[in-house]
Amino acid sequence: MGKTNFLEKNILLINNDIPLTCIVHLIACMKCIVKKQWYVFYLILLSAISISFLIPSNAFAQTDIATKTKLVKSKKVLYGLASFYSNSFNGKKTASGEIFSQNKFTCACNVLPLGTWIKVTNIRNGRSVILKTNDRLHPRMKRIVDLTKAAAIKLGYVATGLTRVKVEVLGKKPIK
Repeated sequence: MGKTNFLEKNILLINNDIPLTCIVHLIACMKCIVKKQWYVFYLILLSAISISFLIPSNAFAQTDIATKTKLVKSKKVLYGLASFYSNSFNGKKTASGEIFSQNKFTCACNVLPLGTWIKVTNIRNGRSVILKTNDRLHPRMKRIVDLTKAAAIKLGYVATGLTRVKVEVLGKKPIK
């Protein structure tokens, strides 16, 4: 492999992947030392040093931060009061078109889109349950969610009727 081909190859690598270029330079320097080709060694070393001065010192840190922010999605968390449905709604259609049942793990919420899966945690005792929003509350309702009786039993607030909750949005697909 001639000098020009090696340099052209490294110039292409510089444009595509900077860390790979530095590794290639180091490997090439080692090969030149073994073959005692000092002039090629100095040429490669000089190009590696000049490349390192052209790259801003925080370029690698910025790419690391960018990839981390893509992996960590911001969770929407809401706090408020929760109640549970009256038995009079059993068998009626919800806002999403499903038939309401007190035995399902569903809820009504005005803040989130229909079909959103949420994790509701009772702040007083730490119990939590995963629910699907399939209905709406009355527009003047100040509560954040209205749960089915099955969910209220699991959270442990049927006797009190109301409880303070933390609502974490999980997304549109159910968690398995």
